Amino acid sequence: MVSSKNYDVVVIGSGPAGEGAAMQCAKEGKHTAIVELSNQLGGECLHRGTIPSKALRHSIQRYIESMSNPLVKGHFASRELDFPQLLSATRKIIDKEASLNMTHYERNRVDVYNGRARLVGPHDIEISAGAQGVEKISAEAIIIATGSRPYRPPEIQFDDRIVDSDTVLELGFTPRSLTIYGAGVIGCEYASIFKGLGVKVTLINHRAKLLEFLDDEIIDALSYHLREQGVVIKHSEEYEKVERSGEDVLLHLKSGKVVKSDALLWANGRSGNTRDLIAFESDIRIDHRGQIEKNENFQTALPHIYAVGDVSGPPALASAAFNQGRFVGLHIARKSVFGNLIKGIPTGIYTNPEISSLGKTERELTAQKIPYEVGQAHFRNIARAQITGQTAGLLKILFHRETLEILGIHCFGDQASEIIHIGQAIISQPAPNNRVTWFVEATFNYPTMAEAYRVAALNGLNRL
Repeated sequence: MVSSKNYDVVVIGSGPAGEGAAMQCAKEGKHTAIVELSNQLGGECLHRGTIPSKALRHSIQRYIESMSNPLVKGHFASRELDFPQLLSATRKIIDKEASLNMTHYERNRVDVYNGRARLVGPHDIEISAGAQGVEKISAEAIIIATGSRPYRPPEIQFDDRIVDSDTVLELGFTPRSLTIYGAGVIGCEYASIFKGLGVKVTLINHRAKLLEFLDDEIIDALSYHLREQGVVIKHSEEYEKVERSGEDVLLHLKSGKVVKSDALLWANGRSGNTRDLIAFESDIRIDHRGQIEKNENFQTALPHIYAVGDVSGPPALASAAFNQGRFVGLHIARKSVFGNLIKGIPTGIYTNPEISSLGKTERELTAQKIPYEVGQAHFRNIARAQITGQTAGLLKILFHRETLEILGIHCFGDQASEIIHIGQAIISQPAPNNRVTWFVEATFNYPTMAEAYRVAALNGLNRL
């Protein structure tokens, strides 16, 4: 073992949380290092999660749009999209982004170590780099940002046709049919992706509704559009066993149903990457899902050791993870709390169409007995949506009947994840600048999707 450097801060993991933490610490003048298990930076988000799935979705969407364009339709022979070819194009994006990440670390003078990190003492880290041996570094503060991985039931034998959200990106063929077990965000997104490829998709949900944390109207819209596209959704079902029969995969459900398909995507839960991470006696607690217990400042039982991103629990969003990392970097450097970084984070779900939401749902406001009103703008009535042909969806604003304060914004449709940010900017303002009347008084470019805010605001105010 070679004794190496001492740092102010060492970050373990280079996904969004680790990147946010390392960059903030470096900019605050802290001598910083980052440790990444993979040979490339970016973590699960870049290599197996957010970026690959969204790149795949984008390619498929552009193809569908071009083939449905009246100027193109009928002039070119349509052909089946090939999943491995789409993956090849996606990897080019990943490699470019990973290379760009490396320049950020170099420019900010963050030392990068490749290998598996273990905490062998309160301030000591061992890095095992295979044939290159083991190196030891130490730090005044340690930030654990090791992310998560798909949960795999031990009784299921994963192979080339039984895959999870990581290994689906290694699928060597385009299945004719696909069963997705787990109808969370990942399951719904991949249902949209594969249905866009023309694959027969069956989505198995062990709950009574899709994505129950969303507003009920958005849930209903998502369910309708997935079914309209041809996705078969089975609610309140639990698996009993999975087996192979030649080139078929059979999913046996406890209800007695058997679902046969060319491939099975297991998308039911994730586990924090904490196995063998802490190799010394401490009071740091890790739950059965591999998630590290932390306080409101993301500190573990040892206050100089922090946990951020997926490994620290919900909301498990790349955007939230990055800001959690920045929050911790500022907490270490300035000994102060920047709560605005971890509040008011919108949800972005890249189904077809997209979903994005922020703030309270109608269900929550009703339970809390808050007097509210609803303003809606259906995209079919928005000129920009008519021009682009993306008329499915709506923007929904929830606001207080008396103060007119915006309480929640929910969007379903093309560019929903972009549209939400206009509302985010207003809802985050202190009163009285966070009122729904702002959207009526503002002038929006015409035609734009942003105009939906004015239409929704007027719709709601007219109900008072």
